[in-house]
Formats: sequence, structure tokens, C-alpha cells
Amino acid sequence: MKKRAAEPDSLAAKVEALPRAPGIYFFKDARGEIVYIGKAVSLQDRVKSYFQPTSDPKVRAILRETADVDYLLTDSEKDAVFLESNYIRNVQPRFNLRLKDDKSFPYLKLTVGDAVPGVYFTRKVAEDGARYFGPFAPPGQARRTIRIINTYFGVRGCEEKIPGRRSRPCLDHELGLCAAPCVSAVSPEDYRERVRNALLLLEGRTEELKSILTVKMEEAAAREDFEQAAWWRDAIRAVEDVKTGSRIISPDRRDMDIVGFGREGGRAAVLIFLMRQGKVLESKPFLIEAPLERTPAEILAGFLAGHYGKDRPGVEEILVPFEPAAAGDLRLPLLVPKRGRKKQLMAFAERNALLLLKERTSRGSGLEELGGVLGVRHPIRRIEGFDVSNTGGTESVGSLVVFVDGHPRRSDYRKFKIKTVEGPNDVAGLNEVIARRYRRSLAERTPLPDLVFVDGGKPQLGAALRTLREMGLVGIPVVGLAKREEVIFREGDKDGLRLERSSEALKLLQRVRDEAHRFAITFHRARRQKASLNKL
Repeated sequence: MKKRAAEPDSLAAKVEALPRAPGIYFFKDARGEIVYIGKAVSLQDRVKSYFQPTSDPKVRAILRETADVDYLLTDSEKDAVFLESNYIRNVQPRFNLRLKDDKSFPYLKLTVGDAVPGVYFTRKVAEDGARYFGPFAPPGQARRTIRIINTYFGVRGCEEKIPGRRSRPCLDHELGLCAAPCVSAVSPEDYRERVRNALLLLEGRTEELKSILTVKMEEAAAREDFEQAAWWRDAIRAVEDVKTGSRIISPDRRDMDIVGFGREGGRAAVLIFLMRQGKVLESKPFLIEAPLERTPAEILAGFLAGHYGKDRPGVEEILVPFEPAAAGDLRLPLLVPKRGRKKQLMAFAERNALLLLKERTSRGSGLEELGGVLGVRHPIRRIEGFDVSNTGGTESVGSLVVFVDGHPRRSDYRKFKIKTVEGPNDVAGLNEVIARRYRRSLAERTPLPDLVFVDGGKPQLGAALRTLREMGLVGIPVVGLAKREEVIFREGDKDGLRLERSSEALKLLQRVRDEAHRFAITFHRARRQKASLNKL
């Protein structure tokens, strides 16, 4: 299928590398601000669908603003639903029209503090002594779970005062949905056991609960009470079908930070997830140096000391994957989770920290490799790429694209109408564009690039070098990339440089080339269309 003309090839390459796994994705603009958040069962398939030809004005508007795509992995689609909702409500992206209100997902409330507990559907979590479980999505899942608890454990769902004036059971008891503790149809000990079993179900301790119910089923079968045995068999099947709430939302409404850590060689990544009022609302990424002579415990300790400082953080707990060095000196509420929901939260943070490190290291390695093959001694951080587009010499235009640390920075892109060149002369057009760019840059004292890139071979490279020399800019390295054989040309290299197709340095130059070409040809087409309309 043919690509959309406005699709950045560098961005498309990143989308192709997305995992086919559940999670949430972020579309970001040139300033790094999130413009849209979505969820997916398969991140790659869902995000790729945006780049197919469409007449949907919302999708087209999102893509016009998008300069980068980021993501977080979750263990399930259900967790992605909750994480998407939390992030949208916290970030409020302008293209997300749904989920911005305060309507929350439902929970189940088990009033364990009451003499005769009941189970209820609620959207609010309060500090009232009850146990809360969830959230549930869709809401019908919460109601089905209540129905199972009513049916198989006989826990009441009414709010009737007990003891009260009732002398006979209500309709719920007649329908098999309540053990009728209100009229003492069940003993207090029996009812407490029913509540304990309901708690096992809601806490996700299904194997323990199934063992209890299996014993009851086998005892009924031994008495040849096959109807009762079948009833317990159905209860076991119902328990197996119950889906517990999300791992990334905690009904106890705690404020905590979850610190994910990943390390490869001399680089490390820390990804801090901020859980507030029991909901993961935000994440903060950090890339840090990790000298090989330092242990992970020392690196983590150094980061925590620098990030949190001497002031006690405004959270109850900070979850960490392992004990940092000299943890007592940090005076932080650190916890290394060993089991349960907190352990699951820790695994979620670590998984995404490793993905962050892998992605950023890949981009960084491309820059490092590029500097090595070009013999550039200073770090290459800012690359400015140029291209020229025309049709038979008419409506000639030039483009400037900027990549910083391997990422496109669209806010620094520039378009040029070529004014001094007649006819189809790309080399002369390139001369004009580069001269205008750096004449203004020198006048305004804006940052100069670490590398100038031109789309083309020896003629284009020569034009760029001559123009920069005339302006006194002799210290900036310049490279060109010929399309057919993907040969890199640089000053003093007669035959050019051929890199392996798998080279990260080559891939980076290809992304710059493709983006410069896309930006130029899009502007050129717009100019042609405008000229055609003016002739009508």
C-alpha cells in the first residue's frame, strides 16, 4: 500500500520497531508535548493504522502535529485501559476528547468492618474501614463478580439494617442470591466463612479458594448429594472466570514512586512511575552514566541521592528493585517488594526501564558510530539536513530539517523559496539555501550544527563545502548520501564510504535524508497546487 505523502519515514521506521504487545502509546509534537494518548492490544499494529490513507480529520490533525511516538508496555489489555485513562486525565492531551472527565472506573466494596458484611458496587474509594477491590473494566465485570459472590457465597448485597424488623427473608434469598443473615437463616460462623471465601476471590487467591471449594464438592459427592456437588463444581468454574482488578491501580489510595532500573554496559536508565491516590499518573525517564567499575547498587544509590536530595519526598513509599548501597544514609522510605501487587508494579517499571534504555542506546550508538566513521572528534548532537525540490525548474524550494540526539526537532525546521536560481539546478539551489540559512544563523547567533548533511553525492557535497568556506565556517563537517547505492561522501574521500546496511550510522543518515526529502517535496507540492489554482 502506498504511504501517505506527509508521513515521516524516520517516524515510520520507529513505528515498525514497536512491539506487538499490549500497552499505551503517546503521539508527541516537536516540543515533546503529548498531543494524543491511546491504548492497544498490539502497539505496532494499532499505531501503524494511523499512517494508512484516511479521510478522518482527527487522525490527519494528529499526524500533522506528531514528531515522535513513545509507549509503555503493560501485561494485559486491561491494564492498558486503566493506564490510558489515568494518563489522559493527568496530561489532558488536546486530541483526547474522551476520558477527560472525573468519572472513575468501578470498584467492589466489601464492608468487612460491619457485623454482617455486604458487597457493593461503587465508583468512590473512601477511608471507612471497608475493603475495596478493582478497578474493573468494563463496569459489567464488577457487577458479574458481585453476582458470583451473591450466588455462590451468599454474601448480601442489600444495605438493610441488621438486626432489623424483618421476620422473613427477602426476594434475594428466594432467588438464591443471599444467605439471609437478616433472619438468622445462616449462623454467624457460617456467614463469616462465606465472607472469608469472598475475600479470597477478590484478593486474587483463586487457587486457595478453589482448594476449599473442591473439598466441599468432594464431600457432597461422598454423601451422594450430587446436586450439591454439581453446585460446588459450578462455583469453582465461576471463580476461574473472575478477572481481578488492575495491577497498576491500588485501591488503598497510597502515594508512592515506583523506580524501574535497567543497565547495559556503561549506560543505565531509570524510569520513575508516580502513583498518586493509588493511580499511576505519570512517568519520568532518566538516562545516567553507569561506569563499569560501579555496582548497580552504587549507581542506584547515587541516582536516588541526586534525585530526591536531602528533603523527605512527599510519598509514603519508594519502591526499588533492589537495596541501594548505604540505603540507611539516604533516609528515604525505600521498599524492595517481594510479592503481591507491589512486586507486579516493580516488574512493570523495570520492564519499561529496560525498553527505554534499549531504544535510547540504539539512537546514541548511531551517533557514536557516525562520529567514528567520519573521524569527527567532538560529539555529534545536532545534525542539519538540506534538500532541494523542483519540477523542471519551476516552484523550486529547499528544506532544512534538524535532528538533535538522533530525534527530529520539528520546531527548528525551515522552508525556503529559491529566489536566485533559474531552471532545474539543484546544486545552485542548494548553494542559495545553505547561504541563507547560515547567514541568518550567524546574524542571530543561533546554535551551529555539529554536522551538515546534504541529500546527494559529490556535486551537492561540493556545493555545501564551497558555501560554508565562503562564510568562514570551515570547522563544520559535511556529508552527502547518494540514493542509489547509499554511499556516504565526505571531503577528501574520492570513492565514498560504504557501510553495512545494518549500520546504525547509515540508518541515522537515511532518516535525516528521508525527512529532508519529505519536507521539501511536501512544500513543493503545496507551491505547485497554489500556482495551479492561481491560473484558473
